[in-house]
Amino acid sequence: ARAPSFRGAVTTHRVVAKMSNTSCTLRTRKFMTNRLLSRRQFILDVLHPGRANVPKAELREKLAKMYDVSDNACVSLFGFRTQFGGGKSTGFGLIYDNIDAMKKFEPKHRVIRAGLKEKVTQSRKQIKEKKNRVKKLRGSAKNKVM
Repeated sequence: ARAPSFRGAVTTHRVVAKMSNTSCTLRTRKFMTNRLLSRRQFILDVLHPGRANVPKAELREKLAKMYDVSDNACVSLFGFRTQFGGGKSTGFGLIYDNIDAMKKFEPKHRVIRAGLKEKVTQSRKQIKEKKNRVKKLRGSAKNKVM
């Protein structure tokens, strides 16, 4: 007639996390119009209490509405970091005047991410062979190989 041992007993805690679809607040800092690159650039502060993070698609949509942008694809957002403790994220934003300017000035990987260009798949060996061919050339001949 031994009492039951509770050593090694597993206790479970039910944590009910409310998925709060609360809105987020957008603030732009250091706003600058860059005519040479035909874009507006700024630092974007996103306040999202009660939310882990805000999707870039949602931010892009809200910024397009805020700054009267005809096409959401002209808005480029990157470099977001969530502050320790959550509730606030900071990143960088660019609003291009048109899609042509975006394709011309944005880095290739961000244009692909925006869905304006297809990713060219090459094998590692092809990339290295091309690099070594280019090394042997000088001047404008390098552009012909690229």
